[in-house]
Amino acid sequence: MKLFRNLVIGSIGILLFASCKKEETVPEFHTNYFGLTAGRFVVYDVQEINHDIDNAIQHDTLSYQLKTVIGDTVIDNLGRVARKFLRYKRQDVNQNWQLTDVWTAILDGTLAELTEENQRLVKLILPPTTSKVWNPNSYTTLPALEAYYSGIHTPKTIGNIAFDSTLTVEQEDYFSMIDYRRKYEVYATGIGLVKKVYIDLVIEGFDKTNVQKGKEIEYTCIDYGVE
Repeated sequence: MKLFRNLVIGSIGILLFASCKKEETVPEFHTNYFGLTAGRFVVYDVQEINHDIDNAIQHDTLSYQLKTVIGDTVIDNLGRVARKFLRYKRQDVNQNWQLTDVWTAILDGTLAELTEENQRLVKLILPPTTSKVWNPNSYTTLPALEAYYSGIHTPKTIGNIAFDSTLTVEQEDYFSMIDYRRKYEVYATGIGLVKKVYIDLVIEGFDKTNVQKGKEIEYTCIDYGVE
């Protein structure tokens, strides 16, 4: 009887040890940075500048507000269960939101993907580490980029909002006599994208103010929540 009792106790101990060991090795992927909770919304102030010195309007500046909302599930064109990614625009707070785009977003294994206008982009590779390098445009015909994390789990204040934990994804930082390209995105845990900078310009003589052609877009989060 004593031997039987010892065997039972020993077996329980082994099971508990194995269970604890398994729990300790479960990795945390930090998927909450992509924020796919249904009804989750983010509002941005957006400034968009289109440059073309050969046109009558050489430097056209647009300011508006953008709201993104995570919608219902949908089957994407690869047969995967994704989420609708709804985009609304308005000129200012005195106007109603107008639906302009329905994109899709998905967490597929370690990849956080957003399909914009049929362009499947890899926004994040999870879990975030300083060693990860990827091409966000690998599933498209767009020019290749070399994305990496320059900030992981860092507090950051954007506009008037302080975020406890953010990821900064560097996409491009190139400067020459005739080109200036600067692209990066910031994601906050539980929210998603909170800052975006996209600059792709043709310049002259290493002068960033002497712009010949190109586009600048900046998103700044001003509100977020769940509807």
